[in-house]
Amino acid sequence: MESFLLQATIYLGAAVIAVPLAARLGLGSVLGYLLAGIVIGPVTGLVGTESQDIQHFAEFGVVMMLFLIGLELEPRTLWDMRKRLIGLGGLQVVLTMLAVMGVSMALGYDWATSLAIGMVFALSSTAIVLQTLTEKKLMQTGGGRSTFSVLLTQDIAVIPMLALLPLLAAPAVMTFAPDGSMHIVTDDAHDSHGAISLVEGLPGWGVTLVTIGAVAAIILAGVFLTRPVFRYIHHARLREMYTALALLLVVSIAVLMGMVGLSPALGTFLAGVVLANSEFRHELESDLEPFKGLLLGLFFITVGAGINFSLFFAEPMYILTLTLGVMAIKGIILYGLGRLFKLKGKDQWLFTLGLAQAGEFGFVLVSFSSQQGVMSDGLAGQLLLVIALSMLITPLLFIVYDLLSRTMTDPDDPQHDEVDEQGAVIIAGIGRFGQIVNRLVQSAGFKTVVIDSNLQTVQMMRKFGFRGFFGDPTRPDLLSAAGFDQARVLVVAIDNKASATKLVAYARKARPDLHIVARARDRVHVYELYDAGANDIVREMFDSSLRAGRYALENLGLSEFEAAEAEQTFYHHDRTTMRELASLWKPGVPVADLPEYVARSRELNAGLETALATRQQNNENKENKED
Repeated sequence: MESFLLQATIYLGAAVIAVPLAARLGLGSVLGYLLAGIVIGPVTGLVGTESQDIQHFAEFGVVMMLFLIGLELEPRTLWDMRKRLIGLGGLQVVLTMLAVMGVSMALGYDWATSLAIGMVFALSSTAIVLQTLTEKKLMQTGGGRSTFSVLLTQDIAVIPMLALLPLLAAPAVMTFAPDGSMHIVTDDAHDSHGAISLVEGLPGWGVTLVTIGAVAAIILAGVFLTRPVFRYIHHARLREMYTALALLLVVSIAVLMGMVGLSPALGTFLAGVVLANSEFRHELESDLEPFKGLLLGLFFITVGAGINFSLFFAEPMYILTLTLGVMAIKGIILYGLGRLFKLKGKDQWLFTLGLAQAGEFGFVLVSFSSQQGVMSDGLAGQLLLVIALSMLITPLLFIVYDLLSRTMTDPDDPQHDEVDEQGAVIIAGIGRFGQIVNRLVQSAGFKTVVIDSNLQTVQMMRKFGFRGFFGDPTRPDLLSAAGFDQARVLVVAIDNKASATKLVAYARKARPDLHIVARARDRVHVYELYDAGANDIVREMFDSSLRAGRYALENLGLSEFEAAEAEQTFYHHDRTTMRELASLWKPGVPVADLPEYVARSRELNAGLETALATRQQNNENKENKED
């Protein structure tokens, strides 16, 4: 027991330390888990062969991941994405698999092993790539959408790959008895020891019927049984029962698939797709996500701990050549497919560089292939090392993309409009905030010129009869064309904080006499805009929050007059406070780390309470005199 607790402490401690550090460095959680495993395994030797036993348990996290992926994929969504999934994604998987298989056969491996190697390297890292695309806000670009489609295809392709690998096992021989029953003879007898099989001894047609029946049972149970079962659990009003039911659902499906000889991942993925339209979908996701994340993290740690770095140091050039060779093959295929599907410029390079690495599911396939006897343990060790190295190189590929993207423009990017109007008021940004400002100013009879960098927003404005210009409002030439030299007011309503501050600073330097009204995201942004030279600064949620607070006071027993008085007192106090605290604020330093700022803020908050109490007492005294 003490040994188990010690091992658990080592694994969890390594994850808690390494993963947040890797996330801060922009490496992603998967690489953090891998590095944690490398540290506690090959580097320090804190864990040993027991990591293989833990890895078998942790592989259940992959089953949960595929179930959750299925929950995200409504049948209609899959149908709408069919061209990219089948075309772009399907071609990538098949071509990469065949290319790597051909190179492997040229190196002397048999066709079955070569096909398994091809399947391993046809996949990319869903966890690393999706996280990076999200962090860099590239998901909605053409390259980001194409990358997501390929990753989705790869995740789905894992299912048939896992089902196919046992058939590639060289020791396995399928025979038919004289009575027509099917038997699979394998040297690895211990794998099936103690397992319950529903198809053992059945004739071929019986195996087929049982398998189809199991799949149909999963579909029918997902459609007809989930609602009454969830309602039954709901009456218990115990939160842990929902978690228990979610785990029971996944585990039972995995067991059933194993009993009929199919991949557990196939069954759970199918169940996820069936339940994608269920009202319990989000409940299942929230219940299983922590288990999936923890088990997958544990799996990646065991993979890192099991990497044989003695292989790398024995033949470093050979391993590096294999790694770079695999990435080069994938990159060439991805680049060609990008051209075929009309990706250009930055999208083309994002698609090519983002998917050139091997992926976390490769660890699963290598481990499974080794267990099934498709490849030797020595080859599996080399492949695990190549996968890990390619994933470690991935952040460098995204840095290369960042450098390339700065030197090129996409030919398909829409061209900025030519601004041919001038007005007394220039409004930079026409989101929810800027739209209201624009309508109010125009309704009062003043001419506005609106510039926004979001083409869809500008086009929507035009449909409703409001003219706007598409372009970057921080560009001096566009501002000049809009009449910047003669304008009386500049309204900065840009969503991006840095761009808004940059525009205010430029406008104040170019036009010291210009009145600048700026939208602020939060209190610190107010200080930045004030320092840049804005005249009037409006926090986007401040006025609406004051109104909500006034309504709350009215319903707590204050009269409309008293609530309005409290609102005005708070408003004027806040403006005074902001001006005073702005002098104590220092750029780049969190306000909580400024002792003078914190102390003065506490004093001013106490002054607000005193002011409100004084006003309330004055109102009561006035009412008593009138009585």
